[in-house]
This record gives sequence, C-alpha cells and structure tokens, in this order.
Amino acid sequence: MALFDLHHPWLFVFGVLGNVISILVFLAPVPAFRRICKEKSTMGYQSVPYVVALFSSMLWMYYAFIKKNAILLVSINSFGCIVETIYITIFILYASKEARRQTVQLLVLLIGGLYTLIFLITLFPLNGVLRVQVVGWICVTVAVGVFAAPLSIVFQVVRTRTVEFMPFTLSFFLTLSAIMWFGYGLLLKDLCIALPNVLGFFLGMIQMLLYGIYRNAKPAIDLEKKVCEHAVNSEQIYPVDSEDVNFNDTEEINMAAIVPVVVANNNENEERLGDDVAQVKLQPFQTPVLVVCAA
Repeated sequence: MALFDLHHPWLFVFGVLGNVISILVFLAPVPAFRRICKEKSTMGYQSVPYVVALFSSMLWMYYAFIKKNAILLVSINSFGCIVETIYITIFILYASKEARRQTVQLLVLLIGGLYTLIFLITLFPLNGVLRVQVVGWICVTVAVGVFAAPLSIVFQVVRTRTVEFMPFTLSFFLTLSAIMWFGYGLLLKDLCIALPNVLGFFLGMIQMLLYGIYRNAKPAIDLEKKVCEHAVNSEQIYPVDSEDVNFNDTEEINMAAIVPVVVANNNENEERLGDDVAQVKLQPFQTPVLVVCAA
C-alpha cells in the first residue's frame, strides 16, 4: 500500500503519532465515566460531546474509505467510534429519564438522520473525485464546529479567572494532535485534513496561554465570597440606626428581632454563593469535552 511506501516515511510517522495522541485524547473522559459507574448517576454531565464525537468519527471514517490510501485515518476513527459508543451506552444506562430521552433523540437526529442523509446523497448521485471533495468539505465543516465549541471554556476562564476546568495536559495533547494531523494532511496533500487542524492548533495555543496567565490568579468566585462576607459583617455591626435606639432603655430593644434578620441575610448570601459555585462547576459538563479532529 502507498501509505507504507519507503518514499513516504514522514507520512507514516505523522499518522502513527497522530493515532497515539488522539487515542490519549479519546480516553480523557475515562475517569469521569468511572465516577459515573461508581455513583450510578450522570451527575450533571451532558451526552452532547460524545454523540457529536461519534458523528465526527463516523464521517471521517467514511471519508477515509472513499479517499483510499488513508489506513491510519481509518484506524483512529474506528477506535473513536468504539470508545464513543461505549461512553454513550454508559451514559444512557445511568442517565435520568429526561437525559436518556434527549440522548436518544440526538442520536436519531445526528446518526440516524443527518449522517444517513449525507451517506445516501454522496454515495449514489456522486462518484469519484467529486464525492471525495464533497464529503471532505462536510468533514471540514463539522471539524471546525467541534474545534470552535471549547471557545465557551476560554471565555469562562477569563470571566472566572480560574483554569480548574481547562487542564493543561489536555490542552497540550490537543495541540500536539492538531500538529500531527496537520502534518499528515500536508504530506498527503489533502487540504480537508490539514485545514481544520490549523484552527485546532491556534485554539490549543490560546488555551495553554490562558493557563499560564490564570493558573496563579485569584478566582473571581473567591472575590465575590469576600464581598458577601463583608456585607454580612456590616449588617452584624450596624443592624439598626444607632441614632434611633435608646441604649438606656433596654426593654425597647428587641434583640430577638435583629438576630434572625442577620441570620437570614447570612443564609441568603451563602445560598446565592452556593448557586454560583454550582453553576461554575456544572458549566464544563455543558461544553464538549472532546476537541479532537482525528483527521
């Protein structure tokens, strides 16, 4: 096969390295799914990233089959399809009734609907080079969308001043993956493979740059907590207007009425802070975890 020809050694090297790094990226959610199995609950996780990743892998595998001489592209996306199917199966097994229904609907829409439509439209009316080009640019469009999705995490890092939900290791391997697949596409002279990974490279560099900027920054949630505590302390020190209180007449000061107000304010601030923390912690689950373009 041309792929293993000695005239293409670097093509083989980039393809193998791309496979290895992409496998690590595909396996990144394993700890989360181990926790799901242990807790027997999806704990707020969303199935969208995994369904989209399955859809993307199936598209790239179809593209590799009709393009030919892209066995390394077939291998990694075959692995991706298997892994994503396992993730989705686990999710459906432990998800709530509503989350399970939404996951099945998304599977029917993307896999049963859109993928089948793309397959039928490109397989029969089109042939040869035209079919490869059409499927290739469809893959590019999907890949750009997948790569652009984590921009919400980038905005979240800037807003919250914390990199808790943007681990450096994952960003680093995503950048390496983009470099390897860009090199593979460049040597294969395939713009559809190389182009989306340019975006993936720049996105990975932005994530690592933000990690360097905000890794030691004080989270914005901590600053909000201090403001809340200061407000509570102020209410405790000045519960009523001192000019309106006659301290000599202790019988007229109803301390029982003052204390509950302070406690209520304290509880309200803590509850609001708890809601903010919960919102921040749930945010990453609403964002695609996998940003791998295995092409």
